Amino acid sequence: MTRTLAATPIDRDAFAAFGDVIETEGAPDRIINQGFCGRWHDRAALEFGDGRAGISLFRAEPRTLPYRLEMVERHPLGSQAFIPMSLVPFLVIVAPDVGGRPGTPRAYVTEPGQAINLHRGTWHGVLTPLHAPGLFAVVDRIGADDNLEEHWFETPYEVA
Repeated sequence: MTRTLAATPIDRDAFAAFGDVIETEGAPDRIINQGFCGRWHDRAALEFGDGRAGISLFRAEPRTLPYRLEMVERHPLGSQAFIPMSLVPFLVIVAPDVGGRPGTPRAYVTEPGQAINLHRGTWHGVLTPLHAPGLFAVVDRIGADDNLEEHWFETPYEVA
């Protein structure tokens, strides 16, 4: 038995409770580099607590829809940003926290060129590219403390 979730296009307002949509929407905030570069300034609220910011590269195998969601995780000590290194969409799954456990998940699909930053403590699915190569730069907290909690659903969800 599974429960069904419909993946919808991600947008800044719908995603705000979980994190930031990082994109080049609208005109740049600043024009720099002798007028040859637009800068969309400070697009994500990064949190690292007593750790430090780190940039890692992830290569994830592409998945297909429908996707079986069995587990979500969260990082209680810092935010986590996923920045695709190719112009392809990816699946983003998040869930509200309900008394220390994930509530009903929500599923979104990014547009090519969009990235996300998950707020500290946000329940989320694993990195889920929908196309190859599945290469991402990830900005998150580096530190000695354990910064991972997992929750396995008794009844999985199917994301369509």
